[in-house]
Amino acid sequence: MRRFLSATSVFLATAMPGWAVELVMVEQPGCYTCKQWNAEIAPIYPNTEAGAMAPLRREQLNHRPDDLTYDRAVNYTPTFILIEDGQEIARLEGYPGEDFFWWHIENLLTEHAGFKGATK
Repeated sequence: MRRFLSATSVFLATAMPGWAVELVMVEQPGCYTCKQWNAEIAPIYPNTEAGAMAPLRREQLNHRPDDLTYDRAVNYTPTFILIEDGQEIARLEGYPGEDFFWWHIENLLTEHAGFKGATK
């Protein structure tokens, strides 16, 4: 049984697609525009084509993750950073509102990650 479980976990680890691109949201407690983004975008983001291409990862402003490399310091929240293989490839500083957020994120994904645009 142990061999079966071990083999199954190895198979699943290699069969599951790795996310080459992710969207990191850098936030902090008390951030008003983070709260606004959470109310307007967070519930639907994972169900969009952009969300499928660049899954969301949340990080805190004062706790920089060891596995990511940003091009420069993050000074504002929210800041949305497109990451590919642990390296920043683009960013959006601030939350411009629901309509402009989608436009900006889809443009960043198109220009830097080969996104073909929303088709649904």
